[in-house]
Amino acid sequence: MDQHLRATIEKRIHLTVEALRKNRFEAHYLPTKADLPEKVREIMPAGASCSVGGSVTLTDTGILSLLGSGDYHYLDRYAPGIDVVQVMIDALSCDVYFTGTNAVTMDGRLYNIDGRGNRLAAICFGPRKVIVVAGYNKIVEDIPAAQTRLRHFAAPANSAKLGFKTPCAVTGICQDCASPERICSQELVTGWQREPGRICVLILGEEYGY
Repeated sequence: MDQHLRATIEKRIHLTVEALRKNRFEAHYLPTKADLPEKVREIMPAGASCSVGGSVTLTDTGILSLLGSGDYHYLDRYAPGIDVVQVMIDALSCDVYFTGTNAVTMDGRLYNIDGRGNRLAAICFGPRKVIVVAGYNKIVEDIPAAQTRLRHFAAPANSAKLGFKTPCAVTGICQDCASPERICSQELVTGWQREPGRICVLILGEEYGY
């Protein structure tokens, strides 16, 4: 990557991290996914119970492998034969919950949309700690930009990945549909934190997720 573009991206990351901290999130910039394991181990003690929300970012950065290493009590929603809904329910009382995010605004807010809403529920309340992992590509200027990003890029790509027959998976553009498989059912903006530091946002200097 061109050094000037890299410098611009890093400035945006640092401004976003500062804004998140002002909103009482814990927030850190990690240059690459290779920096994740050390930071996660710093935040989450061995033996802690943990689970995850559905996330391309968590898969691509190796977080799932780390959680399944045997060092933690991992409630694995992807385990063969598992009751996925029960794992989602149990995850609400775990020590640490990992998730990606659909967008991070430069004024220090998280924006997310879900189909079922289990991920949004865990972000709001339940797990003692929430760790959000995001590539720098998730940074946007404000909530309207986050909504545009989600509906016209992230949701169509995710619907296609899941094999859902939604209009956006076919056209690549949100149709505000009434499809039975629609994944844009619940919407959440997470800003000022009443419990300082409960949500930790780790922003990577690489692109990950949709």
